[in-house]
Amino acid sequence: MVPTLLSRLQALIKPLIKPLMAIALVAVLLLGHADTALAARGGGRIGGGSFRAPSRTLTQPRSYRSPAGGGYYPGGGFGFPFLIPFFGFGGGFGGLFGILLFLGLANFLVRTLSNLGAGEDSNGTSGSNPPVAVAQLQIGLLAEARSLQDDLNRMALSADTSSAQGLTQVLQEASLALLRHPEYWQYATATTQQTGLAKAEQTFNQLALAERSKFSGETLSNVNSQIQQTSSVSVADRTDLSTDAPGQYIVATLIVATQGKLTLPKISNPQDVRQVLSQLGAIASDRLLAVEVLWTPQASGETLSADEMVAAYPSLTLI
Repeated sequence: MVPTLLSRLQALIKPLIKPLMAIALVAVLLLGHADTALAARGGGRIGGGSFRAPSRTLTQPRSYRSPAGGGYYPGGGFGFPFLIPFFGFGGGFGGLFGILLFLGLANFLVRTLSNLGAGEDSNGTSGSNPPVAVAQLQIGLLAEARSLQDDLNRMALSADTSSAQGLTQVLQEASLALLRHPEYWQYATATTQQTGLAKAEQTFNQLALAERSKFSGETLSNVNSQIQQTSSVSVADRTDLSTDAPGQYIVATLIVATQGKLTLPKISNPQDVRQVLSQLGAIASDRLLAVEVLWTPQASGETLSADEMVAAYPSLTLI
């Protein structure tokens, strides 16, 4: 009885062995290809800046003296001439003057207390901790915009990132390079965080580190005019590249810290992207604190697959 059952089971399983082995082999190949496809690419970086507090000039308070001299109020003194009428020991002009002075003093105290209460707003900013906006824009472009890589590579090799004027030019040129390729914009997202100067550098660095960690390495960088370039796998040596195939992308990121407040629209169409680029590119050098321009892949002609972009940049939305 038992040998009969075993022989029947073997007869049933034997025809399924080859199909199961074929399915397993296909799964291994697909998973191996997925691991290769989702490998991080090298990225480029241009940046610099300083989060020093803006200088302020202090003015000496002015003191007002009466034409008659001898004190701040007519009559030769601060307290005695009007306190007596005010507390009922006089009348006429002295009593009225005491009441007016009391009202003025009360108004001064109320305004002083109000200024102290309003010295710091909801973002923790105050006179010694001025407001700073930290903005980030990301754009996913079709692979046909690969000339953008060449533009950014040239900029990285020649830009002055050690001065405010140089960083302003970097921001303008990067914004222009992206504005020249609107037909290739496919995905985008923009965010703005309003904070005080004391926390602005931390906020900026957190955003920059999060984006830099998505690279396998920074194969070309220019930070504070320190240029570093490392060898990367050439396009000819890669077997998984197909820049002419559909679903291939380049991702560019702008991170900007600027004094004051900055409001960016929520991106839902190409017009919003154009508006954000125009706002960022128009920031004046005396307000600009720091800039990071990041793009991946950095190597000319190399691109990201759709799976790579979705995995690394899930916040991008189709426009």
